[in-house]
Amino acid sequence: MASNTYYKVAAENRKARFDYNIIEVYKAGLVLTGNEVKSLRQGLLNLQDSFGRVENSEVWLYNIHITPYGNVKLDPLRRRKALLQKRELLKLIGKVAEKGLTLVPLKVYFEGNWAKVDLALATAKKKYEKRELLKRRTAEREIAAAFKGKTYDRKSKR
Repeated sequence: MASNTYYKVAAENRKARFDYNIIEVYKAGLVLTGNEVKSLRQGLLNLQDSFGRVENSEVWLYNIHITPYGNVKLDPLRRRKALLQKRELLKLIGKVAEKGLTLVPLKVYFEGNWAKVDLALATAKKKYEKRELLKRRTAEREIAAAFKGKTYDRKSKR
């Protein structure tokens, strides 16, 4: 890939990293209409509550809300096809068949002129895991706030 490739993030699903344990991430292309691409370039999409399924050896993404551009009468929540390489698709089909694994889109971005999506193979976190994470974050934040601006210098103590 060339070093001058255009890379722009259209939307990111930050809550997915909190709700799921990410196992693997795959980069896939998206099949979109022209008006959907224009909406993506403006950042008019929402990845919240979106997920992926494998149907008939194809990966389909559901609940990706892309606001229609202009006066187009498209369903903003229609399912969209994700394009993967054959070996990635076969590997993904085997892993999604396992119990408890799901496909979650992490972010939609442009690589050059192509719309791409990062698909994560993930397991859902339990409620207690989320609570522990929140407690740990608040404790780290309090410690950082307590030490903010305080430096320990040996030379000044003498």
